[in-house]
Amino acid sequence: MLTQQTLIEFFGWSTVINFTILLLSTLTISFFRGTIIQIHSELFNLNKEDLGRAYFNYIAIYKILIIVFNFVPYLALKLL
Repeated sequence: MLTQQTLIEFFGWSTVINFTILLLSTLTISFFRGTIIQIHSELFNLNKEDLGRAYFNYIAIYKILIIVFNFVPYLALKLL
């Protein structure tokens, strides 16, 4: 049976795990940008100029999704 404490722990750990993935993705894209752009441009036949925008969109949307679906429910349950 799910209790309020179980849900709080679930959303808390989910937030931590997802922000860790976001941080690792951001660092990887920042430090290995040239290599990643080369691999993705050859693999998916994309322009190198468009990939910068795609990476930024990925990071921005992922961050918003983490906040909406992980952090906000965690915060709401904590405040109850």
